[in-house]
Amino acid sequence: MSLTYEEARARLAACQQEQLLEFWSRLDAGSRQTLLEQIAALDLALLVKMKESLPGLMPASIPTNPMAEVTSVPPESLSNEDRAAARDLGEQALRRGEVGVLLVAGGQGTRLGFEGPKGTFALGPLSKASLFAIHARKILACRRTFGKPLPFYVMTSQANDAETRAFFDRNNFFGLPSSEVCFFAQGMYPALWPDGRIVLEAPDRLFQAPDGHGGVLAALQRTGMLDDMCRRGIKTLFYFQVDNPLVDIADPEFIGLHLRAKAQMSLKVCAKRDPEEGMGVVVRRGGEYAMVEYTELTREQKHARDAAGELKFKYGSVAIHVFDLEFLAQEARIGLPLHSAHKKVPFCDAQGCAQKPDRPNAYKFEKFIFDALPDARRVLVVDFDRTEEFSPVKNASGPDSPDTARADMMSKWARWMVANGIRVPRTPDGGLQHRIEIDPCYAVNAVQLGLRLPPGFVWAGDLDLRGEP
Repeated sequence: MSLTYEEARARLAACQQEQLLEFWSRLDAGSRQTLLEQIAALDLALLVKMKESLPGLMPASIPTNPMAEVTSVPPESLSNEDRAAARDLGEQALRRGEVGVLLVAGGQGTRLGFEGPKGTFALGPLSKASLFAIHARKILACRRTFGKPLPFYVMTSQANDAETRAFFDRNNFFGLPSSEVCFFAQGMYPALWPDGRIVLEAPDRLFQAPDGHGGVLAALQRTGMLDDMCRRGIKTLFYFQVDNPLVDIADPEFIGLHLRAKAQMSLKVCAKRDPEEGMGVVVRRGGEYAMVEYTELTREQKHARDAAGELKFKYGSVAIHVFDLEFLAQEARIGLPLHSAHKKVPFCDAQGCAQKPDRPNAYKFEKFIFDALPDARRVLVVDFDRTEEFSPVKNASGPDSPDTARADMMSKWARWMVANGIRVPRTPDGGLQHRIEIDPCYAVNAVQLGLRLPPGFVWAGDLDLRGEP
C-alpha cells in the first residue's frame, strides 16, 4: 500500500511516531517515497506490543523467576530396535513425498570476515563447495534415494534474498529441480528508543533488523509457503540452520521417531562440550515444555550436577527440529511472543547525521522458533553424537570456525573409511595425512561409501569423491 504525506502523518500521529517525518523537507522525491513505503509497512498492532515490552513502559507485574520449578527434559531412551523401526517409518514418509526441508539462511557472513550470505561461504576442504551446495547436494541425494520430491524452502532476509537467489541460479540449483527450491524472506522489525519512539537510521530510512528465526512462521504464512506445502502434500517439515555442514538433512530415523511419537515438535540435542557452552536447554516449567537460553542460567545452574556426577542441564539444542505441518500452521496463526534486547543501534542525530553508538542505546526485537514448545501437546527430544552431526561455522577463527568445521567434516569421512576396512594414512601426531571430501551424491554414510568404493581401494593422497551432477 502507498501513502500520501498527509496519510502518513495521520498514521504516525495515531501511534505517537510523528518524529519519523522530521527531515521531510530536506528529502528528494525518491527518498520521500522510500520513507512513505516503510511507514505504510509498519504493523501498528505489533508496535503497541513492542512498546509495552520495553523496560519502564510495561505494565507493573509481580517479578517472576524464569528458572523457578524448572526441570530438564532428558532425551528419549531408545534401543537399536526402536531406531531401526523408526528409520523404516521415516523412509516410508520420504517415499510418499510427505516431507519438506526448511533452511533458515537469513544471515550474512560478517563474523567470518566474509561479505555475502553465509550460505555462499566456501567450506568444502577440496572442492571449496559452499554451505548452500553442501546442503543442497544432501537433499538431492535423498531425493534420488527415495524417488520422490523433497521440496527445499530457504528463508532469506532482505539483506541477502536477491544474492541468495542469484547464487542458486548461477549454480543451476546444485542439481535440484528449480521448481522444488522455494525462497522467501523473513520479516523486519524496527528498533525503539527506550521511550518507545522508532529509531531513524537515516533521514529517509527507519532502522530495521531481521525478526529472528521465529519469524519463519509469519513469513511462511505471509508468502504463501504454508499453502504451497499443503498443495505438495507435505505433512512433516525438517528444520535446520545454514551454518552446520554436518547436519543429517531429512534424517529418516529422526523423522520416523517424530512420527511414531505423534509429536508436534521434535528436537535433536547433544551433550555440551563444557558447562558454559552457549546452548539452550529443553525444560518442563509449570507442566509445559520450554527452552531456557544459556543466558538465563546462572553459573551455579550451568555447573550443577546430579548424584551421578552428570550436569543437570547436560543436553543443549542445536536448532535441528522436525515439525508437524498442521502444528506450524496453528502457531503461525497464533503468533509467537516478542523478545527485546538492548543493543547498539545506528541512528541519525538531530542534524540528520549518521551515528554509530559505542554502547547499547535502543531495543531490537525478535521471535524464537522454540517459543512454539509450550503450545505443543507432544514433544520429542532425541540425543545424537555431535561429532557426526554438529560443527557450526560461527567464528572467523578458534572454536566453531571454518577450520574446525573442515577438520570435523574430514574426520567424519575418515571414520567412514575405517568402517569399510580402508587404512587411513595419518601423521605422527595422529592427524590425517591427506585431505578428503565426499560429495553427498557419492555417499551420505559409511554404508553407501562401501557400495561405491572399488575393490582393493587404497587411500594414497588427497581424495575428492564426486557424485553425479
